[in-house]
Amino acid sequence: MDSDDDMYDSGDAEDADSDNDDAEDHTFIDKDTDGADVDAASHERSYTVLEEKDIRQRIHNDTEGVSTLLSVSRAAASLLLGRYNWSVNGVQEAWFNDEEGVRKAVGLFENPAGSYSVRTGGTRLFICSICFENYSIDSLKSTTGCCHLYCTTCWKSYISTSIDGGPGCLTLRCPDPSCSMAVGGDMIELLASEEDKGKYDRYVLRSYVEQTKWIKWCPGPGCECAVEYEPGSGSYDVRCLCLHRFCWNCAEEAHRPVDCDTVAKWMLKNKDEAANTKWILVNSKPCPKCKRPIEKNKGCMHVTCSAPCKYEFCWLCLGEFHNTSFACNRYNKDEHAEDERRRDMAKKPIQRYAHYYERWAANLSAMRRAVAGLRRTETTKLEKLGKIVPESRLAFVREAWLQIAECRRVLSWTYAYGYYLDEREFAKKQFFEYLQGEAEAGLERLHQCTVKELKDYLVDDTDYSDTNFRKFRAKVSSLTTVTGNYFENLVKALENGLSDVDVSRWTCNLCTSLNKRSTMKCKMCRTGKNPFGQGNKKKRRERGTETKKSEEKVERYK
Repeated sequence: MDSDDDMYDSGDAEDADSDNDDAEDHTFIDKDTDGADVDAASHERSYTVLEEKDIRQRIHNDTEGVSTLLSVSRAAASLLLGRYNWSVNGVQEAWFNDEEGVRKAVGLFENPAGSYSVRTGGTRLFICSICFENYSIDSLKSTTGCCHLYCTTCWKSYISTSIDGGPGCLTLRCPDPSCSMAVGGDMIELLASEEDKGKYDRYVLRSYVEQTKWIKWCPGPGCECAVEYEPGSGSYDVRCLCLHRFCWNCAEEAHRPVDCDTVAKWMLKNKDEAANTKWILVNSKPCPKCKRPIEKNKGCMHVTCSAPCKYEFCWLCLGEFHNTSFACNRYNKDEHAEDERRRDMAKKPIQRYAHYYERWAANLSAMRRAVAGLRRTETTKLEKLGKIVPESRLAFVREAWLQIAECRRVLSWTYAYGYYLDEREFAKKQFFEYLQGEAEAGLERLHQCTVKELKDYLVDDTDYSDTNFRKFRAKVSSLTTVTGNYFENLVKALENGLSDVDVSRWTCNLCTSLNKRSTMKCKMCRTGKNPFGQGNKKKRRERGTETKKSEEKVERYK
């Protein structure tokens, strides 16, 4: 394959023309563009990121709409929306079908039993039903339409205690146990302290996001944005303004090409095994009979496995324990080899899991470092370079960093995909590993070009050359596009289950010839199908001799 520099020679002449360079500037995403995502520019979004001000505006609009339509107060409209999961259509449908039932469920009675009107003024005193103190009528309050009067001090205490108790204050009712009249936002605004008003307002905000069907909070650390997903738009992968990318469906980190069920299995396996794998390998031995790992933390070398196995063996040699004879002090080559073989078989599933887990974790860590690298580049490096290069011409660096982070994320989840790929589907596994290897190579080229070659323009800006910088920009932009397209096609292929692979044939590991699935040996070199995998035990023992003979046959064919 040609070098990276050779790949871009064809564009050098075009970049040398300054007029063309000015015309190309509009093709790059401006740093201050709303959202500023690579995928937002190249793919149609299936979601909308909502900041706090956007959510508040939506709450205001919905409340005003219901209030106007049903001729109720804004406080009552807010209670109605909260009852019906902030669905304007749901409120309208329920209201016009059974207004009385809706009022009763929410606590909005037009003419509650026992209600009365009280004239202000005068010297008559009333008793507060909570503190039993006498007050003038001007010092007593009741929720809208309710006949139960309480003093301002008791109301404030009641409201404060309810707000401190959590989101249940959104469905607060009259203090009288026999009354179901709702206490709305108008009473909160009138009587609550500023701190309690802020808490109540935050509960309303949370209620809107958590009860609206297609909106979820971003799980990114410290992020207060929410994401609205457009149903039926395809991929659940979304990216918030904080650059955290996650799956809207399961709220885990974005995990294409694997589905949510596979992610759940993988994460559960990691939780169960990651912390235990190393400890088990170091501190335990498998029972010679049932293969369960056993820890020896005290006592003599006589070990008895737990029920129902109850096999008695020597901890040192793993042989059957005999009280009258001790022979494990003597080295026996055959027994030692058999012990090693049994240990290797017991360790093989753990070693396979460790292989995929280590690479999955390493790529996720590299993805997070790439996001951190982007932030450092924006705040320091691009700021320095911006003194000699227009800011609009530096957006390609940000695109490249975002693409690197996205590709690292995809690459990490291909290892979870590979772990659950059926070992018996040899052709698919072989093709998958080839695609994965090519993806890693392409990503490394992009990373190398973006990180290391950019430093040349930051070490000494006196050596800056506009022509060389245009070449560098064209190279990085082309690599970003090519790498992004490759990874997108890789994701689609894996999501389709590698359906393009011809499973009716298999490829020989040695000479790469295609063979029919029904044949067990290669038609060209006569090597067994998958000689290093799940084949005949005898063949696996003789694989060294078999491979040597096969290589000699290939040489003769050549």
